[in-house]
Amino acid sequence: MRITSKRLLIASALMLAAGVIPAAAQQGPPPGGGGGARPMMGPPLQLTSTGFADGGTIADKYTCSPDGKTMTQPANMTSPPLAWVNPPAGTQSFVLLLHDPDAHARKTLDDITHWIIFNIPGDSTGLPEGVKADAPATVGTQGKNIAGQPSFFGPCAPPGPVHHYTFELLALDAKLDLPAGASRDDILKAADGHVLTGTVLIGLFHHQPGLQMGPPPR
Repeated sequence: MRITSKRLLIASALMLAAGVIPAAAQQGPPPGGGGGARPMMGPPLQLTSTGFADGGTIADKYTCSPDGKTMTQPANMTSPPLAWVNPPAGTQSFVLLLHDPDAHARKTLDDITHWIIFNIPGDSTGLPEGVKADAPATVGTQGKNIAGQPSFFGPCAPPGPVHHYTFELLALDAKLDLPAGASRDDILKAADGHVLTGTVLIGLFHHQPGLQMGPPPR
């Protein structure tokens, strides 16, 4: 996913989440001076986690090194619990993307995709802790992370500046006709034109000095 497209996606989602009035509602009162009030907007979509506060530090439990000392295998990594409220009317599915905009894959413009899950049912109110690669379709369908696997890959920034792990939730008016293991680019391309609103939750993380780091990705 190129940075330009990613920024456009985030900007669009945040504008919608902030309550930007639809085009039909921006056209003012009907001719004749009726002056009727604009329709009330519902509360914005909100994403939270009991595992960390927005802008707070992500606990080691939800990273690539749950013991805080050594890097574990992806199958042993635990995704954090997530919950959301106020989806708009007409929501048929959700897309959840976790990415690290502070790191770049193989020195390209692509940032790091840690997790992407789509076709989360439209009546869902969250994701449980510890979603595994073989999670049922009632949870959602997982796309490929930076390691090429349809699963969660925990935050793994090395010692140094903290990284901003960004959880983006998009509410769609459709389900996506894509298989498990679809790429981030394909998922977001399929979602284009179906986004009703979106929101963002950011957690901070970096390893402490002395960690026995494994190979990239981080």
